[in-house]
Amino acid sequence: MTQRKHFKPLLYVRATLFWLGFAPSTIFFSLIGPLLRPLSWHGRFRFMSQWTRFNVWWLELTCGLKYEVHGRENLTGDSAILLCKHQSTWETLALQRFIPPQVWVLKRELMRIPFFGWGLWVMEPIAIDRGAGRKALEQLVTQGTDRLERGLWVVTFPEGTRVAPGEKGRYKQGGAVLAARTGHPVVPVAHNAGIYWPRHSYVKYPGTIRVEIGPPIESQGRASDAILKEAEEWIESRQKVLDAVERP
Repeated sequence: MTQRKHFKPLLYVRATLFWLGFAPSTIFFSLIGPLLRPLSWHGRFRFMSQWTRFNVWWLELTCGLKYEVHGRENLTGDSAILLCKHQSTWETLALQRFIPPQVWVLKRELMRIPFFGWGLWVMEPIAIDRGAGRKALEQLVTQGTDRLERGLWVVTFPEGTRVAPGEKGRYKQGGAVLAARTGHPVVPVAHNAGIYWPRHSYVKYPGTIRVEIGPPIESQGRASDAILKEAEEWIESRQKVLDAVERP
């Protein structure tokens, strides 16, 4: 992957405008969210997902960052476990725009963040204690089974943390174990958001992020190792193509 690095003051201005919209919108939805707890989960989701709708729109308006999705036909059918590449903050916003109603697997510590954590709590994520070892995996399976049986998709980042374009982290078993235990399929997702919104970067580069959704991977009667290997191979093979894009 080649990148042209230019100092462009306008990019900092545009990024500042984005954050000036992102921060107050987060506070607003986080304050209103807990009041919606008496509603059904889908009622809460319809309201809280407007936060992502606004910020994805605001990101395009302020920073010129768009996206295109290929493979939407692979999102039909019953609830599934989504295994997604994690390069950027972008996917934590945008996945909610085109993935069916979903919950996320995340660190329990995120629930303690003022405002942001309140909004997370309303949506009943699968919040696990990563330091709990085997117990954390059982937490994921127990809560994940509940969400899948309720018809909700489960979104996981198997590498556990953001990795830069062209790099690869160690894929963890959690999502694959959930699939093997429940029989629900795995849907792999690759994208190149890290090129345009790099991790730890204030600046967002204009352009079009490409998202590719792979065909469902069957899990019935299969070991978690085999499921994870197939998902990892699909994601990383597509990343080689997606990460070759040159940053503006």
